[in-house]
Amino acid sequence: MAASLNQFFLLYMWFPLVALLVFAYLIARFFERFSSERTFAPLFLVPVVTFGAALVRYATIDGIARDVPADLLFGISGLLVAVMALRLLWLMMYRRHKNHRNGAES
Repeated sequence: MAASLNQFFLLYMWFPLVALLVFAYLIARFFERFSSERTFAPLFLVPVVTFGAALVRYATIDGIARDVPADLLFGISGLLVAVMALRLLWLMMYRRHKNHRNGAES
């Protein structure tokens, strides 16, 4: 069975995604090391596995078809990435700025 171009691009899409998620993990780990804030950095690596599982599941299907387990994996992974990224943004920008402003006034 020869792999189709669609399957190749589906599996290839995982590598840039992993690069972005690992970069976010490294940022979260760096911030956690040099501040007293807990960022739960290893949770950024969970979507690497779940996105990979969903993409492999899609690649095994010929053509683009609705696959409920793969769709759920994509949804859960995307939601986890969004929550973790927004939490990291809040920790790095808003909470730190608020603490800095309160410290300057006292």
